[in-house]
Amino acid sequence: MPVYENVLVGTDGSPGSERAVAEAAELARDTGARLTIASSYARQDAEFVPDQNSWHDTTAGRAEDHVLSARELAAGFGVVSHGRTVPASRPGTALVALAEEEEADLVVVGSVGMTGPRRFVLGSVPDHVAHHAHCDVLIVRFDD
Repeated sequence: MPVYENVLVGTDGSPGSERAVAEAAELARDTGARLTIASSYARQDAEFVPDQNSWHDTTAGRAEDHVLSARELAAGFGVVSHGRTVPASRPGTALVALAEEEEADLVVVGSVGMTGPRRFVLGSVPDHVAHHAHCDVLIVRFDD
């Protein structure tokens, strides 16, 4: 197993992303990697505004809450993490850009996301990250 130095995990506060945070925290603890926890929120100037039930309803404050909650979860594994919130029109694109900015060598995301017809409109965060990240990607399976 490769040793990672910078691990980035995305969270939206969902059970699937909590599972991803837990996996990322364990990995960071076991490898001594730096852990960054990130959450995106809707940009005020976003051209594309989907329906009200999507992640785009997340405000900067809610994104910060997601990060703080995830950092507490990571602390339970003995990991001191760093938090980031980023404005974005697409969370997958934001995570890929942040991975480059943070020089991450691993991005961790949960597998549960948009399903049904909305998946094709918004795209799948794990799918986008897996196809566009410059580094390794761990997709943590979550079946509810």
